[in-house]
Amino acid sequence: MAWLAGAGLSAQAQSAQNSASPAAAAPAAATAPAPAPASGSEAPSPPSASAAAATAGAPSAPAPTSWSDPAFWAIPGAGDTWTLHTQATVVEQGHFGFPSPYAGTNSLSGASQAERTFSFSLFLGRRLWPGAAVVYNPEIFQGHGLSGSYGVAGFPNGEAVKSGFPNFHYNTSRLYLRQVIGLGGEKEKIENDVNQLAEAIDVNRLVISVGKFAASDFFDGNAYSHDARSQFLNWALWESAAWDYPADVVGYTAGAVFEWNTKSSTWHYGIFMEPRVSNGVQLDPHLTRAYGQILQYDYRYTLDGHDGTVRPFVFWNHARMGSYALADSEPYPSDITDSRAYRSKEGFGVSWDQALTADLGGFVRLSWDDGRTESFAFTEIDRSVAAGLSEKGSRWGRADDTLGLAVVVNGIVSAHQRYLENGGLGLLLGDGALSYGPEEILETYYSWRIWRGVFLSPDYQYIEHPGYNRARGGVAVYSIRAHVAF
Repeated sequence: MAWLAGAGLSAQAQSAQNSASPAAAAPAAATAPAPAPASGSEAPSPPSASAAAATAGAPSAPAPTSWSDPAFWAIPGAGDTWTLHTQATVVEQGHFGFPSPYAGTNSLSGASQAERTFSFSLFLGRRLWPGAAVVYNPEIFQGHGLSGSYGVAGFPNGEAVKSGFPNFHYNTSRLYLRQVIGLGGEKEKIENDVNQLAEAIDVNRLVISVGKFAASDFFDGNAYSHDARSQFLNWALWESAAWDYPADVVGYTAGAVFEWNTKSSTWHYGIFMEPRVSNGVQLDPHLTRAYGQILQYDYRYTLDGHDGTVRPFVFWNHARMGSYALADSEPYPSDITDSRAYRSKEGFGVSWDQALTADLGGFVRLSWDDGRTESFAFTEIDRSVAAGLSEKGSRWGRADDTLGLAVVVNGIVSAHQRYLENGGLGLLLGDGALSYGPEEILETYYSWRIWRGVFLSPDYQYIEHPGYNRARGGVAVYSIRAHVAF
């Protein structure tokens, strides 16, 4: 989910720090040439004769002999050896009562309610050898989404996992190996960041990542809406909602991602494990029959001096999924689980962001899937269009604050509609009946920087036709989010 994007593992240029490899360092030698100065910087002065003599006569540092000596763990010429970052996020969210003439098993409650979610994460990285690193992210979750995270396809809290935890729940969210293969040519400097070691890398490079992670770590990125811990909270805003991306109940999977990065573009291909059942805890071990694939192309450009990126993608999932058409025909009852078999789902989408001024940026997301099979791992959306704006607070003297405003419209195909009309229960929805209307959502938030990595964000969402039901709602959802990141 949205928090998964915080790990930033893509090789795209807007977050190039997330798929990097170390540059090969020249061996120390008296005849080694001085490094070329960076563009716009002054050339380094050559060492004086006295300094050179002093250096030549200085004793070399003793080799480390104890594991407690940081030099013991260092990899010569490879940049940083370790990276460590952390975050904690609390979201308080609620709504007042709203019109609800009836409700079903998977409905958003029409009565007033409030819920809280909490997450804590460590982002650990260790270089193994030049070009390779292992990433480990332990996380703790607690809390529930509104109505147990049911009743709204564009659910209003990206921190709400789809299976609530009343007590602290530990999860190994990421544990994977990343190998970068430099292809030569121009280099770029990458700073130490979340799951990224500081290093100098080839701009033209291949990146291979294998292990456990979130599919959204590598795909469908966006500069203004891809992290529910610091940007928009709604599921249909921080992700292209019709991409039913492979994931277990808390949003993670296992697989492999291959990326080819150049100065202006990146190709990404990923193949991931699917869950055994819809919204399942376990991943399906039948690897030849249960998998999700996605191919994405990022194109980076400058328009009137402002950066933009467009990311079209196509996906193909294959898993033991139910059929909406079969679930509504004999001999099947109106229960999607009775129609499950290994089937495919295809779709496409695009995520686009564009800086409009130094402080203002906009984004658009479009996504579509064929809708023949049940919504399996993310949410019940077959069509989605979203757009929004994000502005830094420089004009009112708060340069580290952010104001965001966005809208999204979600829909489902006719077979999916009929299934819900006849009382079927889906991944998140099931009012017992349905008077279909598109789900229309507005969200605005203000991220207020209190101190360094400490942010407080009030958030307001208005949801018309929650769960695609004209008979219920609208409903206003109020949130306050506290986020700490170091």
